Amino acid sequence: MKKNIFLYIILISVVLQSSCDFLFGTRADLVTDEIFEEGAIDPDLVQDEVGYVPILPFWDDFVNPTDIYCGYDEMIYVIDDNGLNILDQTGTIYITYFIPGATDVTQDRRLHTYVTGRVDIDVDEDGILENLPAVYHLTGTASGNIQVIDTLIHPFCDASRNITAFRGADDEAVEFTGLATLADNTLYVARKGPQNDLSGIARPDNTVLFFEENGENIGYANGLSPTTGNLKSTWDVSAISTFAAPPQSLSGLSSSPEFMVTLTNENAPYKCLWITQTSDPESGISYGENALLTVFDFTKADRFLYQPDRFINPTDMYIAPDFTGYIFIVDAGTDSLYQFTRKGYEGVNPPAGSSSTKQIITSFGGNGDGPFNFIDPSGVAYLRETVYVVDKGNNRVCRYKLSSDLE
Repeated sequence: MKKNIFLYIILISVVLQSSCDFLFGTRADLVTDEIFEEGAIDPDLVQDEVGYVPILPFWDDFVNPTDIYCGYDEMIYVIDDNGLNILDQTGTIYITYFIPGATDVTQDRRLHTYVTGRVDIDVDEDGILENLPAVYHLTGTASGNIQVIDTLIHPFCDASRNITAFRGADDEAVEFTGLATLADNTLYVARKGPQNDLSGIARPDNTVLFFEENGENIGYANGLSPTTGNLKSTWDVSAISTFAAPPQSLSGLSSSPEFMVTLTNENAPYKCLWITQTSDPESGISYGENALLTVFDFTKADRFLYQPDRFINPTDMYIAPDFTGYIFIVDAGTDSLYQFTRKGYEGVNPPAGSSSTKQIITSFGGNGDGPFNFIDPSGVAYLRETVYVVDKGNNRVCRYKLSSDLE
């Protein structure tokens, strides 16, 4: 009892200190975070062999949360109906910044933050406002002095649309559905919409656009199908993740331009795809499939990322940049969190002394409000061996650690 009181006093004092630290652009103390997390794990919920266990309490100060990102500044960014919420690693919300129609968030290595939303603009100068998808480019999120320094608005941010006419309702139907950055601060923006005619000058709506750090559109995911469900598709793309991710590192951060996407079209048999980049002297840069993931080694695992119809409605994904290399996917159709290795095997290596010879399945979920259940999970992130899941239907953010990572 005395020990618990002592830890509680330490936690309160450091949280107060971290509140001051936030004003100067720093994050919460790591030692305090460790005390908070380790002390909050319910021992009755630890898996028998290996699996993810909840870090309690879950964070529930949100209204219809849709996305989460653990930034390079190691603050936590959560999108909900109120806009962009900025938290420390104890779950304390320091700032909420309203962005209309906000759905997704990411950050680059300069600590510039990007949020997808909507903007009202009179395109035809007829006094009628059109509601269009936009990416808000923010600075000062780490210090609390937030400023919007640029806004990428569809269709004007797409270089291929500068010589084509505005499409009215069709352009209003377009959505920006995901954001990711590379180590060089290139921004990837996933986009979906109704116009996908490959014979026209304009790029298809179902694609991924590439932007330099100054906001200039420098290309798109050429070679990916916007209307068919194959291994190189952007058919109703719902999320995107790259291989460069926090924490900040002077070396070892992936420079790969490859990325992964999730798709939600019900007719797409493969709804999570690893997209590779190829370069040809004549045709230039194009994007294609990772064929290695189509090889299923049943001596190593029982379930695989590229099994057809593996997912129903995948809403977000994240690639762990650390030694694990895990791929996390949340599926609102099954209300579940899935975990795979980069070889496409579902599960984790069996622990030392285990009788298992295959990957141990650690995916979990099902509809409900229990610690292992979700309702319409919509976002997932990862930082320092902790998985964060946005449980939209329960208005909460859930946190988990692999039981083999507990000390």
